Amino acid sequence: MTVILDGKATAETIRREVAARVAALVGGGARPPGLAVVLVGDDPASKVYVGSKIKACEEVGMVSRPVILPSATDADTLRRAIDDLNEDDTIDGFLVQLPLPDHLQGREMVSRVAPEKDVDGFHAVNVGQLWLGEGGFAPATPSGIVELLKRYEIPISGARAVIVGRSNIVGKPMAALLLQENATVTVCHSRTRDLPAVCREADILVAAIGRAAMITADMVREGAAVIDVGTNRVSDRAEVERLYPGNERRMETFERRGSILVGDVDFTRVKVRAGAISPVPGGVGPLTVAMLLVNTLEASRRRQSLPPFE
Repeated sequence: MTVILDGKATAETIRREVAARVAALVGGGARPPGLAVVLVGDDPASKVYVGSKIKACEEVGMVSRPVILPSATDADTLRRAIDDLNEDDTIDGFLVQLPLPDHLQGREMVSRVAPEKDVDGFHAVNVGQLWLGEGGFAPATPSGIVELLKRYEIPISGARAVIVGRSNIVGKPMAALLLQENATVTVCHSRTRDLPAVCREADILVAAIGRAAMITADMVREGAAVIDVGTNRVSDRAEVERLYPGNERRMETFERRGSILVGDVDFTRVKVRAGAISPVPGGVGPLTVAMLLVNTLEASRRRQSLPPFE
């Protein structure tokens, strides 16, 4: 029987663990960890993401600070805001919410965040430390995937892992983390020859390509663990009916909202072949915020020169 990898429940467990460690830190005389999020503009999706991060922060006893700037903010103003957070001793970690408005350079602003406070793991120093295995902060989504695999006791060491997608946010750091866990890793992309055949070799298949239901049942080896990172919005009724035949709950959601979220994996058909699979929604998504809290807690421990967590 296929195991459904419940990212929501796993994230809740991680958040409880973080809350307990924060309480222990504060109880031992340390200051609470502090996380700031810089948001420029009023992009609806970004506002939701920032709100969820701030709420999660407060729930585990961390200090949260949203820094909200208007869409017309110029580069110098944003640079000053980042510099202020770099110098603020009460803030252990912060991130610049992407995407930024078109007139601002995201790569430049991310690189301006001090590496020791870069809990998103996007700074070149942290990227280098990740690949060298030297303890830099890793991006939250791939970190959450590794945590999900471990907590469901899915073997990674010695496994053949195939990642579909080579983004700097998921695909590449995912490869580095799986290599650290002694998997044999293949990274696929738009020019990979015979992609279905490569995917069928995977014990662990990670789909992070950004195309709805691109990974079909014929691309999955029977018994493989399939991790779906995609979040694609589908608003075509016929496509929803094709992807979720007879699924009344999905159709009710579609009728209510006019669209549904679909992963990069054809969940209905792939789950019949997979040994384990993460759903969308409720799979990888909730783990991203949880692992951001883990990174912030670790940043605070380092900056306050506290002993490692047991």
